[in-house]
Amino acid sequence: MGRTHKKVSNPLERKAWTRLTAAEGVEEALQMLEGRWKLLILFQLFGGEVKRFSELERAIPAVTQKMLAQQLRCMEKDGIVRRKVYPEIPPKVEYALTEWGQSLCPALDALLKWAELRPS
Repeated sequence: MGRTHKKVSNPLERKAWTRLTAAEGVEEALQMLEGRWKLLILFQLFGGEVKRFSELERAIPAVTQKMLAQQLRCMEKDGIVRRKVYPEIPPKVEYALTEWGQSLCPALDALLKWAELRPS
């Protein structure tokens, strides 16, 4: 078996953050959650919930079908949501959080608690 000269990094290895790279990393993470509907979608799917498109539509009545589809596609591309299509007529599509997406729950919970501490 041939060897490569490139060093393969371990994804579990902790990065040595600087102030600049930490700010950039947080900004990148926040950009993945940017959008009016993404947090509402996340909270609908937390706890291992699996929902069909129509269920998400009913749970978030102010969102349009087009915007819901766009936000779900974007979250799927980012690895936060997984989409499962069943080969039946009519098509059945379910959405759930990936393991990585589910791991956002404690971070958002901490952010919510932080916001509650805001002085009046």
